[in-house]
Amino acid sequence: MKTNSLETTDIFRGAFFLCKGGELNGVRFRNNGKRVATFLITGEDLDRLDKQYRDGQALVNPLQFRESLNHLRDILFNKLRENGPASSRLGCEEAATRGTRYVRERKDRGHQGRR
Repeated sequence: MKTNSLETTDIFRGAFFLCKGGELNGVRFRNNGKRVATFLITGEDLDRLDKQYRDGQALVNPLQFRESLNHLRDILFNKLRENGPASSRLGCEEAATRGTRYVRERKDRGHQGRR
């Protein structure tokens, strides 16, 4: 078996690799208009495991899978907290100056009545 690495934005795929003995070596963020997290996983025989995952032949212990998924979520949210609010990083200056997280215009929905 050979050791290799891969990157994935799919948190479920990442949790699968952790269940099968992979190790998380980092979380990176890309900013192409919205922030996208990428998980860097290393381990033995990831190509074979990836093929099993894509073919629907992957089997894991469901409790271990849940723990791996929660582990990835914890790391992801800790990294997000370290990097600060998304509104200031994504170029939403209005949201950053108003102190709101999201800037959304209210949509006119005639069926809901006027207030």
